[in-house]
Amino acid sequence: MNLGIGSTFGLEFHRQREKDITTVNGLPSHVLLVHFIVVLAPVTALLAILCAVWPAARRRLVWLVLGLAVVNAALTPITTHAGEWLESRVGRSPRLHTHTELGDTMIYFSIALLVAAMLLALLHVRASRSGSVNTVAAVAIAGVVIAASVGTTVQVYRIGDSGAQAAWGDTAAATTP
Repeated sequence: MNLGIGSTFGLEFHRQREKDITTVNGLPSHVLLVHFIVVLAPVTALLAILCAVWPAARRRLVWLVLGLAVVNAALTPITTHAGEWLESRVGRSPRLHTHTELGDTMIYFSIALLVAAMLLALLHVRASRSGSVNTVAAVAIAGVVIAASVGTTVQVYRIGDSGAQAAWGDTAAATTP
């Protein structure tokens, strides 16, 4: 039984897969992926609020919002993983630790936004089938959507600000006259 060849191949395959996920053209993929989240999460949140408070917008945009929420939820752990890979390469600092800890919470906000989008889709389907919407349900769903959307947007800001501080805080302070 020759474990050396199989083990080496398995390890190399895993390393190549990790490299493929964590770098793009030799640069850390976190830097690219984070921009998707920074744009996608607030846009999805804004459109979700629009759908929650304006039925005409919900009829036209609900499936787009659901799709964007799915993509956001899928990209969040990939972005976090790439960030953890990058953190292991650049070394820890208190600012980077804060950013990493905040970044780890983003999945909860992404899931909340996805659940809110699913509730909007459910509301849309029920309205399409029955021709009317239960006002109490619509208001309750709007409350969930607004809370998830505002929370997600605030968290994206907090994570982004802590990341910018970790990456550029010392540089910006040194160049300020």
